[in-house]
Amino acid sequence: MTKHAIVAGVGMIKFTKPGASDTYDKMGAAAIRNALTDAGITYSDVQQAYAGYVYGDSTSGQKALYNVGMTGIPIVNVNNNCSTGSTALYLARQAIEHGVAECVLAVGFEQMRAGALGSHWLDRPTPFDDFDTETDALVGNAQIPVALRYFGGAGKSHMEKFGTTLSDFARIRAKASRHAVRNPLALFNKEISEEEVLAAPMLWDGVMTRLMACPPTCGGAAAILCSEKFALKHGLSAKVKITAQSMTTDTPSTFEAHDMMQLVGYDMAKSARDAVSETSGIGPDDIDVIELHDCFTHNELITYEALGLCPEGNAQQFIADGNNTYGGNIVTNPSGGLLSKGHPLGATGLAQCYELTHQLRGTAEARQVDDARIALQHNLGIGGACVVTLYQAT
Repeated sequence: MTKHAIVAGVGMIKFTKPGASDTYDKMGAAAIRNALTDAGITYSDVQQAYAGYVYGDSTSGQKALYNVGMTGIPIVNVNNNCSTGSTALYLARQAIEHGVAECVLAVGFEQMRAGALGSHWLDRPTPFDDFDTETDALVGNAQIPVALRYFGGAGKSHMEKFGTTLSDFARIRAKASRHAVRNPLALFNKEISEEEVLAAPMLWDGVMTRLMACPPTCGGAAAILCSEKFALKHGLSAKVKITAQSMTTDTPSTFEAHDMMQLVGYDMAKSARDAVSETSGIGPDDIDVIELHDCFTHNELITYEALGLCPEGNAQQFIADGNNTYGGNIVTNPSGGLLSKGHPLGATGLAQCYELTHQLRGTAEARQVDDARIALQHNLGIGGACVVTLYQAT
């Protein structure tokens, strides 16, 4: 028998541009302290910790956690590309549900460098060799940074299949900016129009402008998960629980479909969504609010369909009808998402958890989604892994 994990506390710091942040250990420690304060416990109550980061040396998690306390607990370092934060959350949730521990910390942090993402290990094969080979065959443009080719290529595939336009992607970016105006922790708080997004410098002619891509960012976020028994014993808030969660990795369709949408995780997301729906009995139509992985506007658009928020090929209409924002079917990325809030790789999944926890508590202030009771989180990493998490207000 398993038991649900309670999200007892969440914390994050405002994300910043590379070069303007504290070091990773200080950012991680600050996020942890915020989560402990939010939960109303001390670090000595924590029995295990999972620390997520992508760009860092081994045991960087210990370096961050030792700033908060040195209690001898197990600390596991996690690296799963852009889904790292949610992978740490996944492991923490498993520990609670299966009775391994009663109170577990998940933290994610990243101290990034300016510029496009790239490999730090040039003397060995990269995990992306097969992805790059397929991308070369499908879209070429080897002079464009790799992440842009992946997700721009996925958007291009959707354009060719369904007639999606550059304006559709621009509307997503404009929506993200309107949401971010309400979020004091977002990196970019200025509202921008669809026309401004389209007028930005073109990164890939006819496919993507600069404002359709999220920025490299530094930051930290954390969550305290505990059992219902622990919450009751210590008088902690049990208003938010994780009802279902699934992690998926690539299947042969990633490469055999010869489609950039599949290459960037469309099937991973769909499979994870299906597993969560099967476990919980809760479908896309029941969801009030979602934080999804909008590293590029193109990925947000195709993820609407992968997660079943609208039928395949209907994302254009979903956007045009305003069903992705306040007053529509489901508010997507009320935080401003990665596009406006920023994307420190290891912290992103836990920052999504932070936002959705506040939404379900009813404490999201100006960005609060009315009567939010059920929330979904989608966090994707190429290479690959996808984590989909379903939260409910209790």
